[in-house]
Amino acid sequence: MTNLNIFSENIYEGWEVDEKKFVDIAKKILKFYLSEVLEQSCLNDFEYDTISFDFLYCDSKKTHEINREYREKDYPADIITFAIFADSEEKFVFDNEINLGEVIIALDKVIEEAAKKGVTKEHELAFLISHGILHLLGFDHQTEVDYNFIIDLQNKALGYVKI
Repeated sequence: MTNLNIFSENIYEGWEVDEKKFVDIAKKILKFYLSEVLEQSCLNDFEYDTISFDFLYCDSKKTHEINREYREKDYPADIITFAIFADSEEKFVFDNEINLGEVIIALDKVIEEAAKKGVTKEHELAFLISHGILHLLGFDHQTEVDYNFIIDLQNKALGYVKI
């Protein structure tokens, strides 16, 4: 059994996210992904006891700053993922723990997108969490085929956690 250490911080004042609930959802989603696509992920062929990563909930002003500073992109994003393990040339496992990285989510964008889609903000947040975890596992969507694969996998994961 793999231990999951998921850390969460909310610096957005417009929504008091139930962080424990969404950490639990993230754990279930990750377990689902590990049962479905482990061999295709960045974790394949590594031995570990613990997987860890972080969530930061903020606003789109913050994601705009991060995008400009670290990604040389001048726009706010709903989600930014720093996939430390997946993107590293030198993947390392320290004390049998793999740190996958960080997922940063703009909650004001989540609320805005949920209204556009006609879903709850909780559903949209879970959707972005599932998306961020896939990026942490090394999945990307540069082609339409990859994008469709990721969206399909996300929808299956949300069904698995009954969202």
